[in-house]
Amino acid sequence: MSTQVTEQETETEPETEQKSAHQQRRLAEKRERAGMRERAEEDLSGTEETVKIKVFRFDPEVKGKEEPRFDTFRIPFTKGMTVLDALIYARDHFDSSLTFRHSCRQAICGSDALFINGSQRLGCKTQMSDLEWPVRIEPLPHADVVKDLVVDMEHFYDQMESVEPYFQTNDLPGADEEQRQTRENREKVKMSTRCIWCSACMSSCNIAAGDNEYLGPAAINKAYRFAMDEREGDDMTEHRLNIIEQEHGVWRCQTQFSCTEVCPKDIPLTEHIQELKREAVKSNLKFW
Repeated sequence: MSTQVTEQETETEPETEQKSAHQQRRLAEKRERAGMRERAEEDLSGTEETVKIKVFRFDPEVKGKEEPRFDTFRIPFTKGMTVLDALIYARDHFDSSLTFRHSCRQAICGSDALFINGSQRLGCKTQMSDLEWPVRIEPLPHADVVKDLVVDMEHFYDQMESVEPYFQTNDLPGADEEQRQTRENREKVKMSTRCIWCSACMSSCNIAAGDNEYLGPAAINKAYRFAMDEREGDDMTEHRLNIIEQEHGVWRCQTQFSCTEVCPKDIPLTEHIQELKREAVKSNLKFW
């Protein structure tokens, strides 16, 4: 029996040591963040103008931070400052654990779509001077929050992929020929090609919030981009219309225009959805 107890104690010692090391590391990180905040506050003492941002915080993997909350940061304001600039400053000077997505900073990648002062916007495109202060920054609604301002985009990407968002045709030109598109047709689909997959429109859509299977405005717009492209041919156009005609496709749209209002690339999403509805009806009409 004594041997068994000794073996058990031996097995638990590494676990205790590992837990202690983890706690020490967490405490060290906490002290480091506290030091960052103190130094940043000292640096702000001579700043002429500052702006407060209230940032949503949530970390399900850290004890004591499982409950959502808001942290307030005081940021030195400069001309031309964007919401993304303010978040980066808060992360670099106050709390290195603050988590959010960003990449190109030119409103092209779509990675920093956020819920800013009650509206879906791109952080890199939104000027702090255009907002009411303090600025409230939250993750996109109607999506599962992974950490802080980061949401799970997997469902959105699945909906986009379901409409087969790539060029398809059975009428390929010869090796020495071009697959021409008329200027008029290019103008027709031009706006739909500007989608940056940011999911702002999906987040604003009340239908998508209540129907998890609804394709959503971004996916339907992507279907429009190819269905209206004259180079794909009638057979592929019919195939795409069959995809978006499903129960959770275009007919679920209630024409609220919320997607059009928040689109950072000014795509007339609601108009495209309505045009696809008309095309679907015409394709099902039979005259004999």
